[in-house]
Amino acid sequence: MANGRLGTADLAANTNTTVYTVPAANFAVVTLSMCNRSTTQRSIRVAVAAADTPTPGEYIEYDTSLVGNGTLERTGIVVNAGQKIVVFANSVDVSAVVYGLETATA
Repeated sequence: MANGRLGTADLAANTNTTVYTVPAANFAVVTLSMCNRSTTQRSIRVAVAAADTPTPGEYIEYDTSLVGNGTLERTGIVVNAGQKIVVFANSVDVSAVVYGLETATA
């Protein structure tokens, strides 16, 4: 069981990026922080997904504006075994960090 920082990514433009996948026989309670390192606004997406390419119903943020040098933080995200935190940005200079804790289900 891991605790603390569970995954990080420096996002490529217009590409789904899996930042964290919950290991088998675990669940996790996490916080996602996305940081726009540019002075220009970015558009971001966040999903709790079963695969690396989310379906429409798996998004918890979709084309949300992230102001220049701004941050979006989502807390208390409960993620089941095998599920993934998948993020997307329409341009470069966006980073994502997932932190929290994993707990065994049995």
